[in-house]
Amino acid sequence: MAKSDAKKLMGQMSAPGGASFGKVAEVVDKREQRKRDQALGLVPFAVKLNGDLVQQLHDRAKQRDIDLNQLVGELLAQSLAA
Repeated sequence: MAKSDAKKLMGQMSAPGGASFGKVAEVVDKREQRKRDQALGLVPFAVKLNGDLVQQLHDRAKQRDIDLNQLVGELLAQSLAA
């Protein structure tokens, strides 16, 4: 049991947002998050992309210190406007 608890703990530390591990964060359930997203006009949109492209997106989002969703939205808007 302790081994599985340790694995969960390690998974939380290496997961996205792991830098804030151990800090108290606002806990929002999925239903509440969905309501917040809808109020902002956000719609879930899943796509399959090449792993190298996804890594580039993650790297660029980290460099600019912004959320991946925000980065992809900006890049799509710029591309569609061109």
